[in-house]
Amino acid sequence: MNKLTLALLALLINFSLYAQNYQTTSPDKNITLKIEAGNLIHWSVEHNGKAVIDKSEISMTVNDEVLGEHVKVRKKTENSIDETLTPIVALKTSSIKNNYNEITLNCKGNYAVTFRVFNDGVAYRFSTSFKNDITVNAEKLLLNFAENGTSFFPEEESYMSHFERSYIPYNLKEITNKQFCSLPVLTKLDDGVSVLFTEADLYDYPNLFFYGTGGTSFKANFPKKPKKISVPTRGADRSEVIDETYDYIAATSGTRTFPWRVLCIRDDKTLLENNLVFQLSSELKIEDPSWIKPGKVAWDWYNANNIYGVDFESGINTETYKYYIDFASEYGLEYIILDEGWTKTTTEVLATNPDIDIKELVSYGKSKNVDIILWLLWKPLDKNLEEILKTYHEWGIKGIKVDFMQRADQDMVNYYERVAKTAAKYELLVDFHGAYKPAGLRRAYPNVISYEGVKGNENNKWSQDITPEHNVTLPFIRMQAGPMDFTPGAMTNVHLINHKISHYRPEALGTRAHQVAMYVVFESPLQMLCDAPSAYYKEKETTEFITQIPSVWDETIALQAQAGDYVAIARRKGDKWYIGAMTDDTAREMEISFDFLGAGNYKAEIIQDGVNADKYAQDYKKTSQQINKDSKLTIKLTTGGGWAAILTKK
Repeated sequence: MNKLTLALLALLINFSLYAQNYQTTSPDKNITLKIEAGNLIHWSVEHNGKAVIDKSEISMTVNDEVLGEHVKVRKKTENSIDETLTPIVALKTSSIKNNYNEITLNCKGNYAVTFRVFNDGVAYRFSTSFKNDITVNAEKLLLNFAENGTSFFPEEESYMSHFERSYIPYNLKEITNKQFCSLPVLTKLDDGVSVLFTEADLYDYPNLFFYGTGGTSFKANFPKKPKKISVPTRGADRSEVIDETYDYIAATSGTRTFPWRVLCIRDDKTLLENNLVFQLSSELKIEDPSWIKPGKVAWDWYNANNIYGVDFESGINTETYKYYIDFASEYGLEYIILDEGWTKTTTEVLATNPDIDIKELVSYGKSKNVDIILWLLWKPLDKNLEEILKTYHEWGIKGIKVDFMQRADQDMVNYYERVAKTAAKYELLVDFHGAYKPAGLRRAYPNVISYEGVKGNENNKWSQDITPEHNVTLPFIRMQAGPMDFTPGAMTNVHLINHKISHYRPEALGTRAHQVAMYVVFESPLQMLCDAPSAYYKEKETTEFITQIPSVWDETIALQAQAGDYVAIARRKGDKWYIGAMTDDTAREMEISFDFLGAGNYKAEIIQDGVNADKYAQDYKKTSQQINKDSKLTIKLTTGGGWAAILTKK
């Protein structure tokens, strides 16, 4: 051997002696996590004995020192938890089984890395224990999949984004290092295992984004902390330009935990039932959350206040919103929303449009058991947060819809918490629009009741992006991060061949039954009815059906699932069950088994695609029949179709 070979051999032997290996499993033993701590920290995951995640490298650079290189583990601790969590707002279930095995490596250098392994996934995070504040220069994650697969990639063009993306199926190896996406992102490996990556417990830290590598890996990156911001000439009330950033991603406390990096691992059906983002997030921070009331909302902006059959001129005025209140009251909706236009200007949010009398509307709404939510831009709110929310509370307003944040850096993440905390002080719900995905804030502040961060129905006003395929992709990706304000309920339903883009009279792709099923399939504790009350009055049978469907749930069971193709979900509220099924542009049959029901007979009210729904998308049929736990139904969904049922025990 020459001297170089001997030196390399000595180095390898030294490394093998130095590296420390650790292992833990999920409670059901189906997932195995392996950790190697040596010159670097690597971790890998097996599912049912087969590799899913190959040796993936992680580190953080703090004050220009790399945490995760030349690792010396001072102490290893292990823990097992089996408990039940009770969410204040039951997004998909009123109790959550929180069962995991945990391993923490406390390392020389004032940091630790904690891993948790659940039956349906794996998560890790860093924590630090520095005496003084720190600068986080970078965080590294090279996520290596064990084999090739297809990624449903929510591709971004900029860190300045509304985060309303289409999920583009790419072969992993086709995604270059110039392409990047926001989270969540779903990757389906060639052996059929689904891996959804997102983050949880995100506080005082920027969002994570993934870049491609041209291989079977993703590489994490983050928006840097803004240093200099300017206002563009156009859209000055809501838009910003980041002209300069610092050379780090966060300046923060030296003793803290950092966000969880979360991998949900199983099949598509399991994804629909997972609660990992909630389980991994900080506990309740509101002393008394009893005032928080989920519900359904009559919304004005999608339908452009196109009401008819009335004896007043419709528009952004008091009479129009009284009409919304009357409609909400008649059908048991808890709220109406006043979207853009109710204020004097978009920046004067404590003064109303002269045609709007807020106090009269609040009083009128209370007389009919309907409350009001107000839209406003994030920048004017930020300039006077305390006074604005205090005033809205004094007016009797019950919630705010905050819009156009369009950023995901540390400062903006802190803004979300600031709004959540102050809104809770004044007993106001918060619906974030123009927003990044949920990342656990709603567990600590359950008044944060919904998020947009989704390419939803409003896009019908200017595009043909909201396809049935898009709609049956969302439950497996965006919805797994948390509630999504998609705003279902369009009453003008067409197929692509007939679709016309209209900002003021939008049309939705897919059938009427497809839209109805969204009220069961799509999760949002503040669920919108996007169309005009006049349209709902005209379509009384559909309206009576969708307004019976709750917006929060005691139990959720996935029935049929294939991301981007079809979905069927059963949900329970009290002693009633609700089922929603949707398909992409492929007509298909599904067998629904009702073995999840208890004993006894149930009356099933059903809305399904009509016999001519493949040609005329608004064609539907309402039927009823008796169902019990031994029943099986073969349901037929036309192209872009849907099926929904309400089961009431006799």
